[in-house]
Amino acid sequence: MRRILVTGANKGIGAAIAERILEEADDTFVFLGSRDADRGNAAAERLRQAAEDRTDRIQVVDIDVASDASVHESARKVGDLCEGEKLYAIVNNAGIGLGKEALSTVLNVNTRGVERVCRAFIPLLTDGGRIVNITSASGPNFVSTCSMERQSFFKNSAVTWDEIDALMEECVALEGDAKAFETHGLGDGSPYGLSKACTNALTLHLAREFPEFVVNACTPGFIATDLTRAFEIESGRTPEELGMKSPREGANTPIFLLFGRPEGSGHFYGSDAQRSPLDRYREPGSPPYTGE
Repeated sequence: MRRILVTGANKGIGAAIAERILEEADDTFVFLGSRDADRGNAAAERLRQAAEDRTDRIQVVDIDVASDASVHESARKVGDLCEGEKLYAIVNNAGIGLGKEALSTVLNVNTRGVERVCRAFIPLLTDGGRIVNITSASGPNFVSTCSMERQSFFKNSAVTWDEIDALMEECVALEGDAKAFETHGLGDGSPYGLSKACTNALTLHLAREFPEFVVNACTPGFIATDLTRAFEIESGRTPEELGMKSPREGANTPIFLLFGRPEGSGHFYGSDAQRSPLDRYREPGSPPYTGE
């Protein structure tokens, strides 16, 4: 079985990714990661009811990516459940940040949470296995507002985790002072965009640190989920009017990165499953980024 961990899989894009994985092939097994056990169990039951062949291919895993203890315990449990077998892939989907959460909180989930999960679960990952980080076009959009020096940082394939961590600490110290972010070459300091830019940088680091795996990041697109509900409310328009896609459509690129043939490792992909730059937005359907 190709065993795959998906974090934040009890709803939205995570649930759609889990369902698409189970549909993709009958040799797949999903560890459905959920911070809330009841919601995780409810999501698993919905997936099981949709098709009989899924009954024995889903296991709920309690995991709060913001907690070292929770992540380590979930990795221990998954290791026991695998009974010596390896994971095929890790999908880091859990995320927050379009509300009023503090910058430190957003970074702890969206960036440190990804690093935390990778550090704990990579020992369980098979050689040639895949790591898919669900980030956002908000990352490149944020980087495009930064100074050239900062843009170089976010695009540096030799970036280290210590350097990313130090940048996040610098940003947390500036929280609440938009002028200071601008002065430091960090755009407007958008918590969500910053966290996704940092996670894209982390993807570069992981790809270099672990060449035996295929590590990539992607944006699912502008998806109608709980995370984007505020846009609907503020605009007074429907998801269709806003051009939002369904969570199922948002799973397209993650599924490609799991089972398709991406162009190497350490790249960022658009919602059309085409390689995209880290420092600017690429319109879906336009020519893919070539690295130049």
